[in-house]
Amino acid sequence: MKNASRLIRIKEVTKITGLSKSYIYDLRNRNLFPKSIQLIPGGSSVAWIEDEVLEWIESRIQERDQNNSNPSKNVINK
Repeated sequence: MKNASRLIRIKEVTKITGLSKSYIYDLRNRNLFPKSIQLIPGGSSVAWIEDEVLEWIESRIQERDQNNSNPSKNVINK
């Protein structure tokens, strides 16, 4: 068995990302955020895999850093 993944509910996802609940669902629906999983087949309760959310945050940081490493994008017109 793989290492157990921790499931986190929307309240914790909003806390660690700083995003609103509605925006998280919007991003998820547009495939811009990790997919949630149903906790009970046919139920309405969902959770996210914590590692996937943390990887998403890391990818946002990497994208920012890649964009900041391009000097032409850092030019401010005065």
